Amino acid sequence: MRSINKVILIGNLTRDAELKQTSSGQPIATFGLATNRVWVTREGDKNNSSEFHECVAWGRLAEICSQFLNKGKLVYIEGYLKTRSWDTPEGVKRFRTEVVVNDMIMLEKKSGSNETELVSADMGEDEGYDDYDSDSIFGDDSSEPMEQPAEQAA
Repeated sequence: MRSINKVILIGNLTRDAELKQTSSGQPIATFGLATNRVWVTREGDKNNSSEFHECVAWGRLAEICSQFLNKGKLVYIEGYLKTRSWDTPEGVKRFRTEVVVNDMIMLEKKSGSNETELVSADMGEDEGYDDYDSDSIFGDDSSEPMEQPAEQAA
């Protein structure tokens, strides 16, 4: 049976993209993205809820993200969810779910308007980082990158 694991988000960056490299030199960028949901209750009250997403990009896309993604900017991203786990030095198992970014488009508000326009073109084809076979892309303390997984045949 087939399944789908696809994420599409438009939101504002909560921090600048941070570029690191694996021990083999593979670029990896991490950044935070906030999305908002607005709804009106039956009583007519307007409510707002924010979600915060941890995002990871690999390869050339990671380099592009580190150059152009700064706190507060509006971006469109596509990717998939990946939950990784690691053990702390105290032996506690930790989990983190992240969006592995395959595609990113920078957006910006038109001056004096609520409309959004495309600022940069689609970042192109996925460079083969669709799936990685690692319990943790970072070290045990979740801060140091490990190796980028090998491409998987289709």
